[in-house]
Amino acid sequence: MRWFGLVLFSFFFITAGVFHFIEAQGFARMIPSFLPLKEEAVYLTGILEFILAILLLIPKTRRKTGIVTAVYLVLIFPANIYAAVKGIPAPGAEEANAPLLWVRLLFQPLLIWWVLAVSKVEKTRSFYS
Repeated sequence: MRWFGLVLFSFFFITAGVFHFIEAQGFARMIPSFLPLKEEAVYLTGILEFILAILLLIPKTRRKTGIVTAVYLVLIFPANIYAAVKGIPAPGAEEANAPLLWVRLLFQPLLIWWVLAVSKVEKTRSFYS
């Protein structure tokens, strides 16, 4: 079951990374105006999401990548708060759905829990342990 959750999370992250390239301008609107290089930041985070998704699937890098991914999700959370407060439409949408923007904030802690749960490395038991 954990493996399925891990693969599903990685698929979700790869999909999100692709969406960063397809809807770069929509993601850039979620970045406060005082920050420079908005679209470049969107592209870089898209690439980062690809890398994290792949590293999560590799047993030797899984645990550390899970922690890095959780930190990444905390760091991008202010952009989601900014979008909810300012009523910025989700990338790809023409109009903002205010209740959905606020509900989306509730899913960030769930994503953090999810990646930490599926990235735990199970210790293998030997016959004598």
